[in-house]
Amino acid sequence: QVQLVESGGGLVQAGGSLRLSCVASGMIFSIARMGWYRQAPGKQRELVADITSEGSTTFADSVKGRFTISRDNAANTLYLQLNSLRPEDTAVYYCNARLGRYSYWGQGTQVTVSS
Repeated sequence: QVQLVESGGGLVQAGGSLRLSCVASGMIFSIARMGWYRQAPGKQRELVADITSEGSTTFADSVKGRFTISRDNAANTLYLQLNSLRPEDTAVYYCNARLGRYSYWGQGTQVTVSS
């Protein structure tokens, strides 16, 4: 079965950086559209960034210029580099994989940014 395991979250001061990783198994990673979503307390889950199998990327306006998404198909791993973090970036960050009509989620990793 498909498994997505995120890591790299933590507590960081405003202006700091983190790098999230998502290791995928049980799927053909290279053909999947992969993405990072986040959900803050009391808010809906929102798209942060995604990347197609060809490497095209999309970012939420709130993170453009600060976050970078990348993938290593040989390692079945998705990354999210978070720079210039702000308190409003505090959320649980989820990895998502889309294969055709199927969508899979990881368990999430907490990112907390202190002011």
